[in-house]
Amino acid sequence: MNFNVVIPARYQSTRLPGKPLIDIAGIPMVIRTAIQASKSGAQHVIIATDDERIKNTAEKHGFEALMTDKDHLSGTDRVLDVANQKGWLDDEIIINVQGDEPLIDPKLIQLLAKALKDIDINYVTACSRFESFNDYLSPGNVKVVCNTEQFATNFYREPLVAEEKYWDSKKQFHHIGIYAYKKKLLDNFCSLPASKLEIKLKLEQLRALENNILLKTLKYEGKTYRGIDTPDDLVLIREYLAK
Repeated sequence: MNFNVVIPARYQSTRLPGKPLIDIAGIPMVIRTAIQASKSGAQHVIIATDDERIKNTAEKHGFEALMTDKDHLSGTDRVLDVANQKGWLDDEIIINVQGDEPLIDPKLIQLLAKALKDIDINYVTACSRFESFNDYLSPGNVKVVCNTEQFATNFYREPLVAEEKYWDSKKQFHHIGIYAYKKKLLDNFCSLPASKLEIKLKLEQLRALENNILLKTLKYEGKTYRGIDTPDDLVLIREYLAK
């Protein structure tokens, strides 16, 4: 099964400046992500960046990196930039793995790639059960609602239930920020304007729903780890790897 992984890695970050190059147990964050992605069996693992420091670090560790436009508004735009530079065809399978996911499970990447190959669909993401009610309450953990065919119908941040006694853990799902697309879907998606709600919530996937693009959401039963968004997240992952 042929598929490609692209890892968007923008240097600037409000809460963690230079985030892709932050050291995690002796290895830069984006390199840890690329190492995990390479275990998935992807034909190519490419880091898409806007900064020469990240490109040089990637190449130093044996990974391909391509420079993308500094003015791109999202990681998805960087993924399309790479696809165009590589000349990938319309049916090429591309997995967008966030650069701040140093513990991403290679099996999750394989799951999405296989779904695109086996199902007549062009756009796939994933979800899992929340591990606790406190995780559900956090606006940092995106929630997803799906229909009976497992197509996403809504994404939101603020919890709909404020008390645990009213919470049904079997119906509330945590969106995992990984995406798989065919190249032709990516061309279409990136040509669409961002909506006000997408900008407000910083949830790019809402653009698909607002434009009637089907987004299949696979239930993932394996272990998931939070991406690195804050200094506290960084402390937790360093503690985890130290063990």
